Amino acid sequence: MGKETPAEKSLNLIRGRLCDPSYVFRPLSASSDSNYSKLKFIVSTSITEGCNNSMLLLGPRGSGKAAVLDLVVGDLLEQFPDSVSVIRLNGLLHSDDNCAFKEIAKQLCMEHHLLFSKMASFDDNSQFIIAMLRACGLAHKTIIFVLDEFDMFAQGKQRLLYSLLDAMQSVTSQAVVVGISSRLDADQLLEKRVRSRFSHRKFLFLPPSREELDGLFVHLLSLPADSGFPSGYVSRFNDKIKNLTSDTRFKDILKTLFNANSTVNSFLKFIFCAVSLMNLESGLLSLENFKAALSSMQRQPKLEAVRDCSVLELYLLVCMRRLEVKEQSSYNFISVMKEYKAIHDSFHTSDYYAQNVCLRAFEHLRERQVICYAENRGQSQTGEYRLQKLLISASELHQGMRSHACCPAILLKLLDH
Repeated sequence: MGKETPAEKSLNLIRGRLCDPSYVFRPLSASSDSNYSKLKFIVSTSITEGCNNSMLLLGPRGSGKAAVLDLVVGDLLEQFPDSVSVIRLNGLLHSDDNCAFKEIAKQLCMEHHLLFSKMASFDDNSQFIIAMLRACGLAHKTIIFVLDEFDMFAQGKQRLLYSLLDAMQSVTSQAVVVGISSRLDADQLLEKRVRSRFSHRKFLFLPPSREELDGLFVHLLSLPADSGFPSGYVSRFNDKIKNLTSDTRFKDILKTLFNANSTVNSFLKFIFCAVSLMNLESGLLSLENFKAALSSMQRQPKLEAVRDCSVLELYLLVCMRRLEVKEQSSYNFISVMKEYKAIHDSFHTSDYYAQNVCLRAFEHLRERQVICYAENRGQSQTGEYRLQKLLISASELHQGMRSHACCPAILLKLLDH
């Protein structure tokens, strides 16, 4: 295997950064007013002063809730290696109370090198958890419960939440419950008995500002001077990054991206796509790389479905669109075939197929979810007599047909008029 070129080395370095949440979120957490600083202060205070706490981290998916919490937990495990124990649950896996208690008991046994019994009942696990909370409290050891998808635990009888929060009312216990949810009203889902024991601390994770994302862009892509790269390559690479941030065309690309999704996760995917398209010969990122990355993230399944249609299927879609223009809001396969025959008779097209062939093409469009049944009634009828409707707009159909490799010119003319 040959030696890595500077371009390949920089590509691997940047990809490693993008896959490392601690590297990504450190600059966003530097401020004393950041959620990282506030969360770390509260949890570290709970550890040092031996008090109980509960809080919620709320925000859209991809906003960095779990990543920031992992940063905090990682720092605290380094700072207090013998005083912190972390239990992680996910509402998608452990929303059932019996399953959740068993998982907590299992993780506690692994953490403290105890023998876990798979045959233990719900009451046995519940009593074991309460006893462990008491024992850890007396040993001045804090248990941090991380409940991802917190809103899933707030369904049903909420026995897990009640048991944990109720056990934390004791002076002998020492625990912190951190819930993570994309629902901003997650605390409103709690029962009265659970809400009365909750600390009502909430951290809202908002999408970063434009200035923060600009700083993050430079932080992620700039090469360090003392990293073993040739000095000339580092200066050229970093100058290219600075020039991109000041380019109005690049700003327009970012604006389009943020209008669709302004979370950190979306921004990282965008950069990863652009970096993967970097020209290894020049070893520099270009504006075209980011344009291609944006187009790859703006996939439009409906347009792709139209581009993959056969010529016959395009005819059927145009016929349905023409029926809608004629204010015929509901139509079935028979109506579409009449319109298809009328087009053939008027323009004498060579693309004319038998009715059974057209029916198979019609069913294929329904399987591709380009069209669907207009209503649930009439299920006893055969498919060709049930009412249908288009699932794509006129502009999407027009755009998809224009980019189709084999679309007959007559269809575009029919669609325009």
